[in-house]
Amino acid sequence: MSLLELAGVTKRFGGLTAVDRVSLAVAAGEIVGVIGPNGSGKTTMFATVSGFLVPDEGEIRFEGRRIIGLRPSRVAALGIARTFQIVQPFAGLTVLDNVVAGALRGGRETLATARRVAAEVIDAVGLGPERTKLAGALPIAGRKRLEIARALATRPKLLLLDEVMAGLRPTEVDQAIALVRRIRDSGVTVIVVEHLMRAVLALSERLYVLHHGALIAEGEPREVIRRPDVVRAYFGEAKPVA
Repeated sequence: MSLLELAGVTKRFGGLTAVDRVSLAVAAGEIVGVIGPNGSGKTTMFATVSGFLVPDEGEIRFEGRRIIGLRPSRVAALGIARTFQIVQPFAGLTVLDNVVAGALRGGRETLATARRVAAEVIDAVGLGPERTKLAGALPIAGRKRLEIARALATRPKLLLLDEVMAGLRPTEVDQAIALVRRIRDSGVTVIVVEHLMRAVLALSERLYVLHHGALIAEGEPREVIRRPDVVRAYFGEAKPVA
């Protein structure tokens, strides 16, 4: 049984079909990549999985359980966490307090336990020296790590990462890749939405490609990105990665 299954998931906004009959499956322990041009439905798909949007059609199952219609807090309590493309920490709170809030969002922790979990997660993502700093004072790389830490503090089984490497310098991207691998090695399954192909290829064991809301390709990453339809949809006339 897959950890996560989407079957024919469709989400419309008026006359726009943002996600169009998408079916995919993710096994426990995988890192799965999702790519596609801007507006292809990647973030909307994440929103349907995490409970922020309700699909118009289709099924979403997590550990065999139907999760459509559950509130985001309930989805988080079941073990699904996500990051957001636009990082918005509580700027006036410390790094530690931001992550404590994430731990409490999971709905399973007392305040004392949440603080202990937050401290552990902060160290795990490399923000230990910044734990007493205000979140608003962090550089972009630090804010991205904080976003991951807040999600990890819910103790997820499945982590949805939405563009967590956007805006990072090359050395910071390398550090983020290593962090995602450590997260998976700790027992958390990961789905990565990312435009940075170097990161996608370094991380993904399988790759899905969305275009105009529909799934147009899936499979081994380097084979998928060489497909002519993927090249046309995602890369325009550019040559695929060697």
